Amino acid sequence: MPPKISTEQRRARLAVRHHLAAPAATVAEAVAGVVALHATDPATVHLSASARLDGPAVAEVERALYDERSLLRLLGMRRTVFVTDLDTAALVQAGCSADILVKQRKLLEQHLGQQGHPENVPEPQLWLQDVEASVEAALRARGSATAQQLSEDEPRLRQQLLMAAGKPYEAIGNVTSRVLFLLAAGGRIARGRPRGSWLSTQYVWHPLDEWVPGGLRAWSAEEARVELARRWLRAYGPAPVADLRWWTGWTAGQAKKALAELNPVEVDLDGVPGVVLADDLEPVPSPPPWVAFLPALDPTPMGWQDRDWFLGSHRAALFDRSGNIGPTVWASGKVVGGWAQRAGGEVVFRLLEDVGAEVGAAVEVAAEKCAAWFGEARVIPRFRTPLERELAG
Repeated sequence: MPPKISTEQRRARLAVRHHLAAPAATVAEAVAGVVALHATDPATVHLSASARLDGPAVAEVERALYDERSLLRLLGMRRTVFVTDLDTAALVQAGCSADILVKQRKLLEQHLGQQGHPENVPEPQLWLQDVEASVEAALRARGSATAQQLSEDEPRLRQQLLMAAGKPYEAIGNVTSRVLFLLAAGGRIARGRPRGSWLSTQYVWHPLDEWVPGGLRAWSAEEARVELARRWLRAYGPAPVADLRWWTGWTAGQAKKALAELNPVEVDLDGVPGVVLADDLEPVPSPPPWVAFLPALDPTPMGWQDRDWFLGSHRAALFDRSGNIGPTVWASGKVVGGWAQRAGGEVVFRLLEDVGAEVGAAVEVAAEKCAAWFGEARVIPRFRTPLERELAG
């Protein structure tokens, strides 16, 4: 019989390792605890870090990202943008981004050849290779540049595509963002400091090997996947193998091969089969009761595909139709409600289950602390969820 690891024990591990029961000492420690911060919505990076530190962390995160450059924003798992430390970034690049590059380049070549507007692009493969090389050369000549500046240097970035021809949602757009996507997925360029505030998505691009002197450490894809699986299991395990596959975006074969090198132990997660690292079977002591306000797309609730063990029956209120989670209220390892910021800056919440007077009072205190994260900033999540919309008014 496989060893049993209870839901209560999984919640204790989540609390301790994700720095929710007690704050991390540094931004680096907070990021390492969850492997990577979601960065599709730039606000998430700063709010997720603040939730794991003893106070607002915008300045500390910006220093790590743009001054020390010990953290890197990059395209990774599931074609999603993340922020990681440089060691993890190298694993993500070799173990996830390289596969994404192959698939997305083939798709863009197909679109160029079939949906190029006003006419198809002849020899799209050669055309795209030449444009990528030209854009990278233009970026190196400038040192850094916005997408607009690069399209001025390389007019072919304005090549148009006619998408969904004849459909109600037919659209014409240029290839600028898709070419930059490929260069980023290939580890050739990197997002630097955005233009504007910490909420901006208008990034200035840099050659990766200049932004991170010497570039990222080189890994084989197989070795990178083994180490990335190890880090994920340390942070999110024990868990079903399907959760690892979902988080990484790997095929069943890739996940199986990576886990075979780790030789994890099969365990019983309250009736659900899972795996855990062989040196991680000892129970983690349960921390004192704790409360946390986590932002939309926070890495903790987004770390697993099967979330019932901490989410309960609250999925409909807290997720959008694409599977993106909104702001959540946590108490001792499970989701108990949701929250939102109103236009005046007030943070409001709704508890979705009875938590008792003591926890309720702690939630009130946490809401005030959450409001302090924002200061004068007003944040609307990029992906709106039912409860967040309702609370925000």
